[in-house]
Amino acid sequence: MTFSIVARSDDGRLHGVAVASKFLGVGALVPAAEAEVGALATQAQANLAYRPQGLAFLRTGLGAADAVAGLVAADSGRTHRQLGVVDADGTGATYTGADCHDWAGGQAGTGWAVQGNILVGPQVVDEMRDAWLGGVDRRFPDRLLDALRAGDLAGGDRRGRQSAALLVVGRRGGYGGGSDVVVDLRVDDHPDPVTELARLLEVHRMLFERPDPETLRELTGELADEVSRLLAGLGFRGDRSELDARLAAWAGVENLEERLVPARIDPVVLAHLRARS
Repeated sequence: MTFSIVARSDDGRLHGVAVASKFLGVGALVPAAEAEVGALATQAQANLAYRPQGLAFLRTGLGAADAVAGLVAADSGRTHRQLGVVDADGTGATYTGADCHDWAGGQAGTGWAVQGNILVGPQVVDEMRDAWLGGVDRRFPDRLLDALRAGDLAGGDRRGRQSAALLVVGRRGGYGGGSDVVVDLRVDDHPDPVTELARLLEVHRMLFERPDPETLRELTGELADEVSRLLAGLGFRGDRSELDARLAAWAGVENLEERLVPARIDPVVLAHLRARS
């Protein structure tokens, strides 16, 4: 019912899963990941116990292939399961039970595992693999999404489209540095879920990523005057001496607080302020 990619970033800092299916809320069932431990996708007649059990195996230092073997060996329904795992070292492994609905299969290599069932054919997995391998210059979440999109464009789930999800973890990479969840986005019921997932990733990036220091602009002179005027027009009035506080108050309402830097402004924040005005 599903096609997915499980992967680790080339620098070893991030693990993630991207998945799509003709199934309601696939993101609530298939992906699991833990920072600096590994990631997995459980699908077909998904055994949800694979998620905590698989991460527990990986946490002890078990490799991807051994984790797969351990999970399916203890499962009487293993012939109906499909599973992809990437461990902390980046080794990938995939498993497809003999009774998964055609077309079903997977491939794995260093840093990735791709698998799917009830697909239009093996080209879905081939295209996902090629997109992943060809995306070395892409940011990790985009690279995962590119692979998912390639599978979707190759025909994906032969029953159609419904849901998609993207999960990325990295040590202290989440909101405010207080979480390991870098990205956790789900499209539960949509006619074009992979495209919608890509849109949500862009919104997530705008709201929650920290600014690039090289692009920050000094809040002085004419720029400071403009920002002050725009804030006042939106109801955040005050003196120029209070500009940082006024900008912070507005950014908090807009959920842009992660992009604030005292006495400077992120071009993303500036563009959003101008658009809101």
